[in-house]
Amino acid sequence: MSAEQDRRRYDSLRRTTQALETQAEIARAARRLFDSQGWAGTTVRDVAREAGVSVPTVYSTYGNKTGLTRAVADSADLSADAPQMLAELEAAAADPGRQLAAMAAYDRRLFERAGDVIMLIREAGRSEPKLATAYRDGRERGDETRVQVFSSWPDGTLRRDLDLGSAVDIYAAICNIDVYTTLTTERGWLPGRIEEWWGQALVRELLS
Repeated sequence: MSAEQDRRRYDSLRRTTQALETQAEIARAARRLFDSQGWAGTTVRDVAREAGVSVPTVYSTYGNKTGLTRAVADSADLSADAPQMLAELEAAAADPGRQLAAMAAYDRRLFERAGDVIMLIREAGRSEPKLATAYRDGRERGDETRVQVFSSWPDGTLRRDLDLGSAVDIYAAICNIDVYTTLTTERGWLPGRIEEWWGQALVRELLS
């Protein structure tokens, strides 16, 4: 391969890398502004200025503010490390208590690293139907995980007075962003203490 071909190949790689970094910086800028100004108070022009790019660049990258907000939400999901939870669930396949602890640990990571985004999506969804759908989809994905795990357990693992739907509801009532926020901001709990309490409470409330 000639030096010129080498240069062109790396020029292409460089452009791709720069484009990915631009996308990431726009998303980071949006998240900072959503946190400081609120979703409704932030414009695409604000995001462009914060990210140091043009307004057309934001639109060409994410479409509009709703698309940008969904991208921020997607990055939040990734930050919680779902593959780690899956590995822990598989490793504890014969131990429901450990599986509950693995799910509680995932929720702790999600709320600790991206709780602001979850609250943002929920609030923005009050006026933006697509974001309301995004928030609902996230909740449903969590429920689907719990259904899959709980239904894999042998008969008699759940408390005798609980059906599968009730068990999922109880999990959601214990491990949610509002409980996490109340305990961290109003009660001064550290995230690790919340995770430990969740694991213990879930065993008490769900297992026979």
